[in-house]
Amino acid sequence: MSKNSQPFSSIVSINPYQNVYFSNIGNHIKPMRKPEYEKKQYSVAFLNTKSFITALISVSKNIPKEDIADALENKAYEELALDMAVEYKINFIYAPNIPDENDYYYHVFVVDPLTIEEEFSEVVKEIKYIDQIVPLPLLYKSLYQREIIEDSGLHCYIYFQENDASLTIYDDQEFVYTKSLKYSFKYMHERFSELLGEQIDYNEFKSFLANDGFNVPNVEYQKYLIKLFGEMFLHINDVLTYAKRAFEIKKIDRVYIGSQLGSIIGLDEYAQTYLALPSILFDFDYGFTPEDPLLDQIHSLMHLYNLIDEEERYECNFSTYHRPPPFIKRQSGKIIILAAASLVGAMMYPATYWTLEYIENMHHAVLSSDYREVHNVRVKREATINLKLADLKKFQTLLDAEIAEYKKSKATLTKIHDVKINYPMKAKHLAFFTKDFNRFETSIKAINYSESNRTKEFSFTVIAKKDKQLTELLKYLTANRSKSYIFRMNQISYLDEEKHYSTELKAVLK
Repeated sequence: MSKNSQPFSSIVSINPYQNVYFSNIGNHIKPMRKPEYEKKQYSVAFLNTKSFITALISVSKNIPKEDIADALENKAYEELALDMAVEYKINFIYAPNIPDENDYYYHVFVVDPLTIEEEFSEVVKEIKYIDQIVPLPLLYKSLYQREIIEDSGLHCYIYFQENDASLTIYDDQEFVYTKSLKYSFKYMHERFSELLGEQIDYNEFKSFLANDGFNVPNVEYQKYLIKLFGEMFLHINDVLTYAKRAFEIKKIDRVYIGSQLGSIIGLDEYAQTYLALPSILFDFDYGFTPEDPLLDQIHSLMHLYNLIDEEERYECNFSTYHRPPPFIKRQSGKIIILAAASLVGAMMYPATYWTLEYIENMHHAVLSSDYREVHNVRVKREATINLKLADLKKFQTLLDAEIAEYKKSKATLTKIHDVKINYPMKAKHLAFFTKDFNRFETSIKAINYSESNRTKEFSFTVIAKKDKQLTELLKYLTANRSKSYIFRMNQISYLDEEKHYSTELKAVLK
């Protein structure tokens, strides 16, 4: 859960566009039929892509870090031609995928304060405070941080909602680009009715889309549904073409496509065929236990977002509905406590003991608050460590199996190499030497072969009727085979019993 000045017992995710709320207590997610304010309830909401403006803005590396926010704000007003009379809410995140010797690059997000007021006014009436309002595209970062998506390729996320649709690109697990698409479910419904030539009920449209997808039994519906999705993917393809050109993208490795209605049958296959890109359904196992099997993926992402430490996620909070700090941390609270302490200090001597006790109680309350906060962080980190240890054990088992298989394969290949390479090579060398020995009418009495890390050596015990034959043999070998061998011959001895001359000839391979 996000770090805060006090611990929270539950998280509530908010869809302000439909007034839908889901509560998460102990990783069990259930819908909230009647949301209301609770002191120990942490709330998070999201902004649809069409609710904000985003741009890639650079600032000089010579600007001090403490002045970067002001510099980005000034450039945003200038480059995006913002109304100077409006005090826009501006947040930004660093763009590490754009190296530059002179400038830093940031993704800047701009929201009109009236937009926040209009979209969240009903929410605030119910729960009073909203701790986090995050742009929808930045929620995808949590998929990488929690290792739900482990690879680091270039990924495109396409998600359809009732009031909006969006396309978002991540490269090497970092945000690159997002764009609002006009094909929300409401727009699809209007366009489908227009193609069909008659107005159909919106709920009926959503029902056959969610239940049947492209397999809708009504042939007329299927015909115009295919035409509708053809127009939609033509629009998506245009957006992708622009993004590739603007950000010099050469290849998109995977497309994740999903919707607020769940998995639409055939949508991923249609996307893969039309876009010519590997496409899979936007459907992940977040580790939660949902009470509603059709839980919107955006709600799951919001709950996942709050399980990640602030330094590991994109911090881009547009909330203007923050809860007040605890009484003892407010300026007015501090003044009241100081005044009360002064008043008690001025009292009679017997009241001194009561004053000291009161101060200690206040100090204990502050420490208890800090303890609960630290305890909450500790519990979360213990859970994360246990999960990592379990993964480590699983991966170590797989690694051990792979190492054993590797050693087995290595031994087999070494044996095959020895049989296939070494033995034929020895035979080849022996063939050469036999031919040369025959040339000088000498015979081989014994052959030895030795090999070390540095040398490979043949040792021949050669006999002949005349010692000249042996010296001529050495002279010939030295003259004709010295490119491949180094020859050494020991003393020539005469064997009385056999009436032959004998010597030991050594040939060392270079």
